[in-house]
Amino acid sequence: MVFCQTITSVGFSSIFPFLPLYVKSLGSVTSLSTDLLSGLVFSCQAFSMMVASPFWGTLADRWGRKLMVERAMFGGALLLGAMAFVRSAEELVLLRTIQGLITGTIGAANALVASQVPRERTGYAMGMLQVGMGLGVGLGPVIGGAVADAFGYRAAFYVTGALLAIAGVVVVFGVQETFTAAERTAGRKFDFWKEWRRIFTAAGVLTTYSLRFLDSLVRMLFLPILPLFALELIADAARVNSFTGLVIGSASASAAVFSVFFGRLGDRTGHRRIVIAGSLVGFLSFLLQGVVTSGWQFLALQVLAGIAHGGVVTGVSALLARYTACGDEGAVYGLDNSINSGARAVAPMVGVAIAMGLGMRAVFGAASLFYLAAAFLALRALPRTVACDNR
Repeated sequence: MVFCQTITSVGFSSIFPFLPLYVKSLGSVTSLSTDLLSGLVFSCQAFSMMVASPFWGTLADRWGRKLMVERAMFGGALLLGAMAFVRSAEELVLLRTIQGLITGTIGAANALVASQVPRERTGYAMGMLQVGMGLGVGLGPVIGGAVADAFGYRAAFYVTGALLAIAGVVVVFGVQETFTAAERTAGRKFDFWKEWRRIFTAAGVLTTYSLRFLDSLVRMLFLPILPLFALELIADAARVNSFTGLVIGSASASAAVFSVFFGRLGDRTGHRRIVIAGSLVGFLSFLLQGVVTSGWQFLALQVLAGIAHGGVVTGVSALLARYTACGDEGAVYGLDNSINSGARAVAPMVGVAIAMGLGMRAVFGAASLFYLAAAFLALRALPRTVACDNR
């Protein structure tokens, strides 16, 4: 699953560098501007995934989590391949919206792994998945950009679709799931609201979801203004794109590398402590980013923020498994993916609004306050109990 997480992350992230340019090359067949459509091609996918993920997660608890992983990967392969044949930006936005409804590989993979590994090893397992995702997100834009430059935008979608299909085949033949529907859900009529209500009312779950939202919000908050802020620091337009890529890649790499370490440490000492410590380090890092005066200072602090993110994201995933009942993994991580998608949808707008009203440096100050709120929330509201016994 770590291998498949890497391959799918490469596939999905490989289109990010040129997606707005692809929108402009396609053009609009309506009165909508290509700038607006460039924004919609990202936000519509995040919004539709936010809506669909909880339903897929609940179905996973009834039909099997491996099946949901296959659905996300093969569905993504078909949709990404189809994007190579669109004739307008509006068609691309439509397919991206459907992609959000059908895919969701991260939540599906988290649910499958959490349902199979011993609960005392959940942190290590989630850390390994985070390594796969971080590695894929780091490699994907490089591969996608190179393919687009060499063979054109449409060729990059062929490669992306093929990667997702390969990952799906590996899951079919290489992953074995021991699945039995929980007694409370087997043979009964679907009742999504009842199942979600049971999850949300479990001790610590609502707090943990709030921490997920805050962490995801911070990681996306500054991305819209990052190239402009980088230009302010290095004052060399020719190096802005490479410096921006270096910042994003370094932060992702540090998060991936330290995720396994924090996952294993959390399994021994408690993930609650890891989340609190990671939030405090994130608070300090973003607070200092608001006053940096050079590119190397900003880069170093982004690496530190990536390390903090690695601890928080792994700890939150592990705590969700600890606080919820065995058999609910699909619904739990489906809701988790929905909350993550919601944060990704609103964060860019919040970041831009802060930058327009208070300046770019205020965005990093706001990010630090969000992490401080997360640390306080984790300290005061996260319980220490475990809902599900180890297998």
